[in-house]
Amino acid sequence: MDAIKASDLIRLFETWKALFVEQRDFLISLDGKVGDSDLGITMSKSFAAAAEAVAAEGEAAGISKLLRTAGATMARTAPSTMGTLTATGFLRASKATEGAEVLGTAEVAGFWRAFRDGVAERGKAKLGDKTLLDVLDPIAVTLEAQAERGASLAEALAATSAAAAQALQSTKSMLAQHGKAAAFQEKTIGLQDAGATVGYFLIRSMADFVG
Repeated sequence: MDAIKASDLIRLFETWKALFVEQRDFLISLDGKVGDSDLGITMSKSFAAAAEAVAAEGEAAGISKLLRTAGATMARTAPSTMGTLTATGFLRASKATEGAEVLGTAEVAGFWRAFRDGVAERGKAKLGDKTLLDVLDPIAVTLEAQAERGASLAEALAATSAAAAQALQSTKSMLAQHGKAAAFQEKTIGLQDAGATVGYFLIRSMADFVG
C-alpha cells in the first residue's frame, strides 16, 4: 500500500479494534503489576467505539474528520488517563492531516508527530519518564527521517515498527514517574511500560496493515 485513503483508515480502525480485543487480557495483566489493571478495558472499549464511529461517518467524511471523530469518541467513551491521551493524539493528528486526501510517508510522519506532541503536552511527561511518550517519540523521529530519505510508506513503517520495539524494550530499565506506577518506583524497573506497549501495538499494527 503506497498511501492510506479514507476507506483504508476506516479499515485500520477495525484492525486496531480487533487488536485491543485480542490484547485486552495481556494489557490488564501488564497494567496490574504497577497500576490499576484497567488499561486493557480502556483500550478495547475506546477503539471499539472509535471504529464504530468512523464506520458510521463513512469514507466521504475524509481523513481529517475521521480522525477527529475517532478522538472525540474516545474522549467520551474512555475518560481515563490513557483514554484521554489517546484521544488527544488522534485529535491533534486530525489537525495535522487537514486537507490531506491520502496519507503517504510524509503525511503519516506528520500524523505521528502531532500525536506525539499532543500526548506530551497533555500528559506533561518527559522522555525517560517511562510512559507512552518513550515509544511515540522514536516513532515520530524515525518516520520523519524515513520521509526525508524518500522511503515508501511500507518501508518507512517497517523501520518505525522496529524502532518502536527497541524503544519499548528500553522502558524496562526506566523508573516510572507518572500515574499510579510512580508509587511503585523501584518495582517498575525490569517491567516494560504498559502505556508504551499500547504505542508499540498501534504502530506495529499500522505497519502490518500497510505492508
